[in-house]
Amino acid sequence: MIIPLFALVLVLSPALLGGRLRRLAGVRLQHTWVILGTLVVQVVAVELPFGPSWLPSATHVATYLAAGLFVWLNRRVPGLLAIGLGAASNGVTIALNGGRLPASEQALRLAGRLGPTRGFANSGLVEHPRLAFLGDVFAIPASWPLHNVFSVGDLVIVLGAGYASLRICGARGLAPWPGSPASVPATTPGPATTPVPATTPVPATTPVPATTLVPAATPAGAARPKGPRHRAPRRGLAGRAAPATAPAIPRQATAPAVELPVTDR
Repeated sequence: MIIPLFALVLVLSPALLGGRLRRLAGVRLQHTWVILGTLVVQVVAVELPFGPSWLPSATHVATYLAAGLFVWLNRRVPGLLAIGLGAASNGVTIALNGGRLPASEQALRLAGRLGPTRGFANSGLVEHPRLAFLGDVFAIPASWPLHNVFSVGDLVIVLGAGYASLRICGARGLAPWPGSPASVPATTPGPATTPVPATTPVPATTPVPATTLVPAATPAGAARPKGPRHRAPRRGLAGRAAPATAPAIPRQATAPAVELPVTDR
């Protein structure tokens, strides 16, 4: 119980440093049902022992795997990787020690929790513990309220939660996380752009008919130029058209002879 309380204190601490806690509500986490289901299953597995003896230990390990999946899906949120690192430290140690986090005898004695336990305990003495330094080696003295033992992974989780809150909420001299919706200024919508009307298509130009060449009129009284006459083909005796004769080619006129005067020598 002491670990969640310390985490809550650190999460709320940015309010004393000039930050805005309302930015925490603006963070969108993906698949939150995974972490909520993990917490419910873990409480049931620890507080309500039932079924075979191996079931609570296996369920305890499975909850850490589900929590690791949730952290990976939301790794963009600042501080969440640190929280995942602390949870992984606890999860690996629990898996290697039969589903229980090993605790040191000195820490249990200091916290006033050294003694027999009933049912399943997520932390306690383990024979021949593996990775014992990652177990519950720290303790809150029994004379303090909420006394208990905690591990290195628990400490990393608490510090990661505090860093996440401080980074998201901001503080004096510390800009908030750009991914927080409250830190992104709302954009003012600009005036609507007037649509430009479509250009009216220009009708196709009607083609101008070709000008018919009219022969020039022959002036009255002027002699018509003489040329070869074209005669219509004559019909033969059998009614067949006689071949047309080729037009006569006019002969070139010869120049008149010039007589040279004879001179006496």
